[in-house]
Amino acid sequence: MTKISSLLKLLLFLIFAGWLSVWLLKPTQLWTKTWKLAEKKASASFLTQSGLNFAVYTFPVIAIAIVGFVYLSLKQKEAISRKGRSSLSVLSNPVVVNKYIGILSGFEILAVCLFVIFLAWTFYVRISNDFKKMVPMKSFTLSVWQYRVFRVATRSGLLAEACLALLLLPILRGMSVFQILGIQFEASVRYHVWLGTTMILFGTLHGGGTLLIWGIKHHLGDEMWKWQKTGRIYLAGEITLLIGLVIWITSLPQIRRKRFEIFYYTHHLYIVFLVFFLFHTGDRHFYMVLPGFFLFCLDKILRMIQSRPETYILSARIFPSKAIELTLPKDPRLTYAPTSVIFIKIPRISNFQWHPFSITSSSKVDKHTISILIKAEGRWTSTLCNILHSKPDSEAGEMRFLQVATEGPYGPSSMDFLRYDSLLLVAGGIGVTPFLSILQEIASTRRSKNVLPVKIQLVYTTKDSKGICLLDSVLPHVFDAEQHYLQLKVFVTREHQSNRSLREVLNEVPKIQNIHFTNNRPGHAIYGLENLQWMSVLLLVVSVVFLAFLIITNHVFIKPDKKSPEQKTATSVVDILLICSFALALISGTLVATIWRWKRLREETPSFSEKESKAMKPTGANRVYDQHEIHYGARPNFKDIFSQLANESKGSSIGVFVCGPETLKESVATTCQLLSNGFQSGGQDHKPFFSFHSLNFSL
Repeated sequence: MTKISSLLKLLLFLIFAGWLSVWLLKPTQLWTKTWKLAEKKASASFLTQSGLNFAVYTFPVIAIAIVGFVYLSLKQKEAISRKGRSSLSVLSNPVVVNKYIGILSGFEILAVCLFVIFLAWTFYVRISNDFKKMVPMKSFTLSVWQYRVFRVATRSGLLAEACLALLLLPILRGMSVFQILGIQFEASVRYHVWLGTTMILFGTLHGGGTLLIWGIKHHLGDEMWKWQKTGRIYLAGEITLLIGLVIWITSLPQIRRKRFEIFYYTHHLYIVFLVFFLFHTGDRHFYMVLPGFFLFCLDKILRMIQSRPETYILSARIFPSKAIELTLPKDPRLTYAPTSVIFIKIPRISNFQWHPFSITSSSKVDKHTISILIKAEGRWTSTLCNILHSKPDSEAGEMRFLQVATEGPYGPSSMDFLRYDSLLLVAGGIGVTPFLSILQEIASTRRSKNVLPVKIQLVYTTKDSKGICLLDSVLPHVFDAEQHYLQLKVFVTREHQSNRSLREVLNEVPKIQNIHFTNNRPGHAIYGLENLQWMSVLLLVVSVVFLAFLIITNHVFIKPDKKSPEQKTATSVVDILLICSFALALISGTLVATIWRWKRLREETPSFSEKESKAMKPTGANRVYDQHEIHYGARPNFKDIFSQLANESKGSSIGVFVCGPETLKESVATTCQLLSNGFQSGGQDHKPFFSFHSLNFSL
């Protein structure tokens, strides 16, 4: 198994290196000459120029996803082993901690620097060749400075194209290639934001510089409305830029947080954006950005299929701290790693809004149910809270069924947190949700005597005592008197009391309200994502179908020039054939995925019963908690906490996981950065190494 994984990892590296080489060589004259010869041979063969473009520019990324799914499926079956310290561990820790740009690791800074170098290389090679040639424009004459401004604007479009090629990859969920690197969807969303902002910047320079020169030469009205049969379609480019600006403006935090619906709906204009981008640049350039769009569309289709049929809420628990725990039915064979998230939609509130929530339950502990914790803060969550607070149907605390659609769970492919010798979990408020599943997973795994962290410390900060009740769902599983490996430190920041134990606080917290739902309709349990190997096969099939349709339509409708078969201009006919081939491939993939999904649901997935819906989790009010600390009117001193844990865990690897407000993450990251650097500079190998991980409970 290990040898196969190593071979697949090597294959992934070779494919990525080949795809990267194409991007690096594309601006050079060597590639231009070689590519013309390749196109000439492809035009006379069954592959056609379109097939060659797809094979060279598009398929490598798809191949990475195909091989990556197989690699991840094998990785899930590998035995857990201790994660020793390596030279690359330093790069995974915070290097830059800033309230404006966030927390950046060494890997992220290295990746950003390499991408900037690539953009600079592409721009330099292109613009230097342009300045050497100084080819005059056929439509109007330009002075030297006007020509240079015009070429700089034109080449800025290529930089926007490079950003667009990567733009959709970070927001893939089921088909995410970032899982290979251990980066989850919630963490990679900011890469999408960075790429989108950079793309809009270069796109604006491209369009604005071009319009400027046209205006100076008094050709603005003639050029900007052109929709010519061959060559660049300028009107399509202007529409593309306008749509891109609308999407970017409505995604700004000021609009996204206050008017989420506007942000959500305008983001669906990406389809129109990409179609007009195709008409503006032609199919040759579009094949460079097609991989992300290809994977995103297939990922979207699989998510739509997965969200049908809908399920129902089994029960709910309303906490005094305005938090709600929902329990949903799941297939007993569905397993997921802790820190996973699930997207839910409640049609009674909105037919379009999907919201991600961290899973608080463990698939090893809860075989038939899955639980999520929601804090009533925004409009959607407040509406849900009002529905649950409405009068039940009977005195027994029952309520009519509440229909829910789900996507996921999405999470890490393996439980890397088990590889550390010790764990430091830092949570703020509702940010404790991903740690509840981690603690339950460790408690259940410890009974099987597997290799687990020797010491675990949970530092939990909350504004008032009511927030402590969020731990209620996990207390019976992990705070057993015999389990001394776990230490809890609670900090209540806005209350000033003394000499009160954790047990006394929990006894004084208002009672948690339990609500059962009566489900009079048959419903399906949450089945989860399809098998990774099955998704790799589906992706391969859809790719082959797309290539087949592409080749067939080009042979039927495109007749190359016999005198110059290698010449193929960007025409609307070629673009429309590409769109049609892509649509037919997606339709084929949708049919296969739908048939497979419904077959599995009909034959294997059991429906949940009324008896199962009555199951509720036990509370932990009668457990022994006296050995755990609780502090009032104070915030945690992370330097002391880190130092104490370091002294108790000499020579070990410590995984630091933090989830909560950004200020809390920055404080933990700064402390982790300082102590790790101090231990390394001191040259003391017996000192532990802190490995920082930031978890997100919201997007």
